[in-house]
Amino acid sequence: MAPQHQAQPPLTFLPPNFNPLVLAIIKLLLPLWMKRNSSIKSVQAEGVEALVRAFEGFQAGKVRFLIAFRHPSAEDAYCLMRLLWHDVPRVARQMGVTFSEPIHSHFIYDRGIPLWAGRWVGWLYAKLGGTPIQRGKVDRPGLKSARNLFANGQFPLAAAPEGGNNGHTEIVSPLEPGIAQFGFWCVDDLQKAQRSEQVIIIPLGIRYKYLTPPWTAVTQLLTTLEQDLGLQPSPRGSAPATETEAMTQLYPRLLRLGQHLLVRMEAYYADFYHRPLPQSEKEIEASLDGTALAERLQALLDTALQVAESFFKLPGKGNTIDRCRRIEQAGWDWIYREEVSDPQQLSAVDRGLADRVAEEAALRMWHMRLVEGFVAVTGQYVSEKPTVERFAETLLLVRDTITLIKGESPFPRPQLGPQVAEMTVGEPISVSDRWGDYRQGRRQAVTDLTETLQVTLQALITT
Repeated sequence: MAPQHQAQPPLTFLPPNFNPLVLAIIKLLLPLWMKRNSSIKSVQAEGVEALVRAFEGFQAGKVRFLIAFRHPSAEDAYCLMRLLWHDVPRVARQMGVTFSEPIHSHFIYDRGIPLWAGRWVGWLYAKLGGTPIQRGKVDRPGLKSARNLFANGQFPLAAAPEGGNNGHTEIVSPLEPGIAQFGFWCVDDLQKAQRSEQVIIIPLGIRYKYLTPPWTAVTQLLTTLEQDLGLQPSPRGSAPATETEAMTQLYPRLLRLGQHLLVRMEAYYADFYHRPLPQSEKEIEASLDGTALAERLQALLDTALQVAESFFKLPGKGNTIDRCRRIEQAGWDWIYREEVSDPQQLSAVDRGLADRVAEEAALRMWHMRLVEGFVAVTGQYVSEKPTVERFAETLLLVRDTITLIKGESPFPRPQLGPQVAEMTVGEPISVSDRWGDYRQGRRQAVTDLTETLQVTLQALITT
């Protein structure tokens, strides 16, 4: 039985415990690891001078700052490490700026990562100065730790304001307000301590491009997914050489793949959860339009969330991300339980019932996992800009869903081809300058700062 299908002791807070030796070892191993395991073969960084100036001010006791980075992929963390450990020192030398070593950052990560990646990941993140947070509830130890690191940590803080990766290089998901709130808390903490540092947020755009368009690998993956759905294989031919050929040869197949997957899932929820969706199969088969598919997809995602919310007796309010986090936390509350802390106090029957509850919770959380990957899907992402990157990202999201349906883990993802990571450091956003607005209206100030960061991050990946 999978670990999350059995009752577990409560999730404990994993305090940051930075160890410079662990950092030094990881810095040595990272290039080799990326060469063997990552599709990222090159990292290009622009605007690094802004980070150099921020680190200079940080080490001089004049600035506290947070790096708010885009989160399109699981590869983002490695690229951020490369930026801090290699590019910032290199550009600093060019600018004649001298730093105290190491150049590093604390970081906020999802407490759920060690649950699926392994306990050793939690140990490693703690030794690298990371602090966890449970996103679906008011995690007081997690919030307190992140707040303390921002104001008093040995290094600046890094966090992804989108909360999780959305699989889209050129779409920024709606930002969570926590980053802006941390900024204002930092200003407040510094003022109470009678400290004069300025508080800033540095936006960081990340996007990925293929060194050579991997249309052959894309075509092969598309064929595999068609087979998984039991679709008649398309006539074999040479892989497209250009975006124009891809839109002619492959885009209709991608739409057909999405259409049939939607029909299957709609039938699944209608037949087994008694939740029929508004249109008939004939109506969706009559339309291969991306807009129509997007509308159907959103209705399906809403239905999947309703199934989980109904089981956990949760309100279906808020945006998709809010609802996913609420479901996740409800599931965790059923799986990670205080009474399991001491197994000797549980009878065999009580343990069996606790495991049954955990299994039920994990099964209902599966519906939420299906939804998570489609938070940023628009339906026009490929057609409005037919690049191999957009086509591959969409196809990989469909592949993740089919993999989950098959009862398998979507990780690691297949590597379609070597990529380059393009990182763009934006101009600092002053939180200190907005302190007066925050004192007049906290909620509005947090909203305004979050919107500014949203617009800035989007601009950094579309220029």
